[in-house]
Amino acid sequence: MNFTLERFDSIGDGLRREIEEVGRIVAFEKHDTPLDYDETLKYFFIFLSGKVKVFEMNLSNGKEQTLYLLGRGDMYDTVTLLDGKPHELMNEALEAGEMLRVPIGKAREWMYDYPIFGEIVLKYVGSQIRRVEELAADLTLLDTKERLIKLIIESVEKSRTTGQNILENLSHAEIAKLIGTVRHVVDRHIKQLKAEGILESGRRRLALKNMEKLREKLDEIEL
Repeated sequence: MNFTLERFDSIGDGLRREIEEVGRIVAFEKHDTPLDYDETLKYFFIFLSGKVKVFEMNLSNGKEQTLYLLGRGDMYDTVTLLDGKPHELMNEALEAGEMLRVPIGKAREWMYDYPIFGEIVLKYVGSQIRRVEELAADLTLLDTKERLIKLIIESVEKSRTTGQNILENLSHAEIAKLIGTVRHVVDRHIKQLKAEGILESGRRRLALKNMEKLREKLDEIEL
């Protein structure tokens, strides 16, 4: 197995060999639940490809909020890795892919034995905390169109580092769950952004036509 991910370029040959020795590639299909509750107590996962949403759902009314959309270079579950406790979140694969699975005990050892690995994990945890903080603030302070604009810009910026556009092939219903709304609201906002010459869209496809205009809108939001 050749373990190559941009986030882990700096880990060095020694740790890379250890990861390749104990790691196993696990494939998943669309609509699978690849992050099994019991498995996440035993293993740590690093995404190589595909997309998996991690979400909470109100079972009494069916309302759903996506917390994380995981793809290439993402890790799960950093919470259990750090505190050793179960982390009860739902998950579903939105796109088939592969994960690298390593024993969670080994991942904990690497955090101490290889400080660069610990630094990578902690920086990732920090970015996830910021993501949830921003989501909480956005749900409270921004309207749905403003949330959508932020999401599109974030996906473009992430695609430049990972090579994966996290919104590609997502339905408008799934995009709505990322920003705490419903499909028809996202439909309306996308039509407005198309009319303004900012977006092109087709079936499960969003293409950015004018990044400058979109950034101007984001700047107006942040004033």
